[in-house]
This record gives sequence, structure tokens and C-alpha cells, in this order.
Amino acid sequence: METYESVLLVKPEVFVFNIPPRASNRGYRAADWNLAEPSWTGRLRLVSKGEECFIKLEDKNSGELFAKCPIDTYPGVAVESVTDSSRYFVLRIQDDNGRSAFVGIGFGDRSDSFDLNVALQDHFKWLRKEKQISEEPNQPELDLRFKEGETIKINMKITKKDGSDVATRPKPRGGGGLGLLPPPPGGSKLPAPPGSSPAGSPSHVASKPENAAESWGDFTTANPSASAPSPSNSNSNWVQF
Repeated sequence: METYESVLLVKPEVFVFNIPPRASNRGYRAADWNLAEPSWTGRLRLVSKGEECFIKLEDKNSGELFAKCPIDTYPGVAVESVTDSSRYFVLRIQDDNGRSAFVGIGFGDRSDSFDLNVALQDHFKWLRKEKQISEEPNQPELDLRFKEGETIKINMKITKKDGSDVATRPKPRGGGGLGLLPPPPGGSKLPAPPGSSPAGSPSHVASKPENAAESWGDFTTANPSASAPSPSNSNSNWVQF
């Protein structure tokens, strides 16, 4: 299967510098370069083809290749940051014959160098993830088919046209609910308790005026003009009856 080239990053302007040999193992310093006079200015493209990754320095207008930097790992020898600035890097460029040289590159904007750093990290992180997935043992596929004789039960919620639910409740059977008690047979009244006097007897009625006089005693004393019935008159009335 043919592998296609993917473009990971494009920066329209990059500066290339001739750098002196490294003086010590501490790293490169951009202050040692002639930053005011770059040796070349062009376009940078970060591309990948399968597991291979390259930085290509090309002409802005024609796209002619100026130099190519193959990258095996990052961070590493192929792309190295300087110790005194975040906008400059050292690239190990190679030609088709395998000869290599080190050049310095720099960006006018700090965000361009940040984008290059992030794009390289994301690419090699993706390669490590793909390698990890390929080395994992194949998991057996799950068999989600129904076995012979196996069934399932589905509870469906039925709704009316107006959106209300249809309640499927059992109807109450006769005699199962609570109702009013029937009246007693015959409709006969209960007899009066023994020893009670009739309601129309004089002795039962005569006790009411006496109680009434006692309860209204305070009001008769407060209002002298009001006259209360005397017990003698009430007794005489009963005698005449």
C-alpha cells in the first residue's frame, strides 16, 4: 500500500543561520550567531510519511527544496533547542548522499516556535500510541447473538395521542372495596331507657325556668328595669293546666 505525505505544519517565514561549532556540552546559544544577517530566508514545512518525519526548508515562491532535516525522535539530535531563547533551534540537515551539517533556524514570532514544538511532540506521541496498540494481543470478539431458545422481555410505555400515559390498572371487583353499610332491617327505633320520665311531663318542663332564672341572674341585677319571671307564677300556671 502506498503511503502518502501529510503536512503537519507550515510556517511562511523562517531564518537560517550559519552557526559556529559547539564550544562545550552545555548546548548552543543563539547569542553566538550573527542574528542580524541570516544566510537564507524561506518557508518551513513539517511533513510526515508513514513513520518518517521531516522538516523541509523551501523557497517561498517556487517551493524549491533548500535543505531537509529527517527526524527520528524528538527531542533529540535532529532538532535541538538553544539554551538562551525559545525562538531558535539547531537542525541537523542531510542531503541525498547522507552527508549532514548543523544549521540554526529562528522565527520572528515566538508563537511560530511554539507551534513547531507542539507539532513535533504530538506526532511522536501518536507514533508511540500506534506502536502500543499494535503490540497488544488481539482480544476475542464478543458474541452478542441470541442462543437457541433464548428470549427477551421488553416493557413498552404506551401513550395516547395527547401525550398522556395509558394507565393499565386492574378494575376493582365487587365487594372488594369499602362502601356504605346498609340500614338495619325493619327500621325500628330504639326504646327509651328505663326510669326516664316522658318528655311532656310537668316535672321535666318545670325544671327549665329555675335553671333559666339562675343563669340570667347577673343580667337582672345589672338592669333593674328588666323583670324576671317569678317561680310562683310559673307554678300557678302549671296548677291551672
